[in-house]
Amino acid sequence: MSLTPEQEQLKAAFIDVRGTWGPAWESILKLDPDFLAAYLKFSAVPWRKNHLDAKTKELIHIAVDAAATHLYEPGIRQHIRAALSHGATAQEIMEVIELTSTLGIHAMNIGVPLLVEVLEEAGLRTGPAELTDHQERLKAEFTANRGYWHEFWNEMLELDPELFEAYTEFSSLPWRKGVLEPKVKEFVYIAFDAAATHLYVPGLKLHMKNAVGYGATTGEILEVMEIASVLGIHAATTAVPILAEELAAKEEE
Repeated sequence: MSLTPEQEQLKAAFIDVRGTWGPAWESILKLDPDFLAAYLKFSAVPWRKNHLDAKTKELIHIAVDAAATHLYEPGIRQHIRAALSHGATAQEIMEVIELTSTLGIHAMNIGVPLLVEVLEEAGLRTGPAELTDHQERLKAEFTANRGYWHEFWNEMLELDPELFEAYTEFSSLPWRKGVLEPKVKEFVYIAFDAAATHLYVPGLKLHMKNAVGYGATTGEILEVMEIASVLGIHAATTAVPILAEELAAKEEE
């Protein structure tokens, strides 16, 4: 089915604003151009306000799509390609992936406090134990490497210092050898914590606070969340091509 002049105009506008096109967008355009036009307006907000430069926007998109809670491969590829076109280096993109790979620790951030509650309710714990010298050194190392301390690390450090030590090494790598400025690192954490597939509130607030401490503006942080907010379109970019295929198959019956 060929495009109408109106659809061709919308396609051109989409490419102009978003810098990309593909079969999924073509399917959406053919089946519901009004929906595509509405999405273009929605997704274009951070690209029109431009508190963040284009490269950083693409790095944020990579974080959202590559997060373990989402893993949207078409978006990862699209935004890596776009980031490279905007001048991102392999090291910068690798650093975003490394930062995003820390998401799994939230199993402990959520689980350990609940375990503490269970132990207290069962009469197996009456309060926090005093940290050993080794644990105090681990706390100091984490604070030095990551630039902050938060109370949600306390019980993990107390109950599972082995994992805490290993996680400190794992999560500190991009902070010790990375090339992205600190506030951009914090933007990556904000992006995957705010994404609809995760919504990790304690981390989201913490990393907003850290970003502000590194000089981030309200507009920049809002723009990170605006980018994360378009994640829902992947329902359409995944499902509409399937709908188009099934409609075509039915017509051939």
